[in-house]
Amino acid sequence: MPKLYEYLGLVIFFYSNEHEPVHVHARYQGHESKIEIIIEDGRVVDIQTSSVKGKRALPSKQLKDFEELVGKLSDEIVQQWVNYFVYHKKIVAKKIQGKL
Repeated sequence: MPKLYEYLGLVIFFYSNEHEPVHVHARYQGHESKIEIIIEDGRVVDIQTSSVKGKRALPSKQLKDFEELVGKLSDEIVQQWVNYFVYHKKIVAKKIQGKL
């Protein structure tokens, strides 16, 4: 389970056995949600939030923080996906201090 970021109490990560489309998960105090990153012609065009089967969704404040993070860092997240799942590179987690 490669961790990408720690941000405002959220842990943002990929599961190590992920599948396409590109998506990222966030946990917060036993809750979990995920965001799919929609790519067309090599560009991020949208993000879509969804729940994770069997998990309680993130509380609304944390979900908003997660959506803002992914919206601002989506290109970086896609590059990390490629690095991990295609090139099998190790991911180094970043701790983000303060609001983006």
